Amino acid sequence: MPSFMTPQLMTIVLLAISNVFMTFAWYGHLKFTSKPLWLVIIASWGIALIEYCFAIPANRVGHTVYSAAELKTMQEIITLVVFCVFSWAYLGEAIRWNHAVGFTLIAAAGFFVFHKW
Repeated sequence: MPSFMTPQLMTIVLLAISNVFMTFAWYGHLKFTSKPLWLVIIASWGIALIEYCFAIPANRVGHTVYSAAELKTMQEIITLVVFCVFSWAYLGEAIRWNHAVGFTLIAAAGFFVFHKW
């Protein structure tokens, strides 16, 4: 691992990559509604396998510096960021104000999880 790649940074990078793959596994098929369901399930499983190849190391490395609750919170916030970009760029769907407020409230929960009381 390069010297600048701390466990904290490595965790974030791996979780971000993992979430890109998982978002495509879960939602990418929505542009291919004419394809048989069994085919998109198999394709999604293949994509999810790649996702696991990033998620598992992210959690293994991350747990050396973060608690499980912190890792889960980080993963959820990264998921929302990746989903917003995916929804807009790939699906062509707008993120409306109510979505932004809801996602912001979820991200704000990270403050309480990561704050040392």
